[in-house]
Amino acid sequence: MFIISLNYIVPLEELDQHMEAHVQYLKKYYKADVFIMSGRKVPRTGGVIIAQADSKEILEKIIAEDPFYEHKLAEFEITEFLVSQSHPGLKDILR
Repeated sequence: MFIISLNYIVPLEELDQHMEAHVQYLKKYYKADVFIMSGRKVPRTGGVIIAQADSKEILEKIIAEDPFYEHKLAEFEITEFLVSQSHPGLKDILR
């Protein structure tokens, strides 16, 4: 399991020009059962994605498709962790 932390490095006005493409990217990987949840940081300085993938290398390739990554709008940090406990309702989506 992975936590992907995004930190915006451009003004929000520039970021928002790519928001629709970013949302489509997120939807693609929700449908592929890679992304579990995502959202904006408060205050709006970046975002967080909770993801599952077979390896960090695979996840790095997926992140490279994000318009925020492609257009150098955000910095990305990946933290891998081992799930030891989770809500019972998540058992059907976690690998």
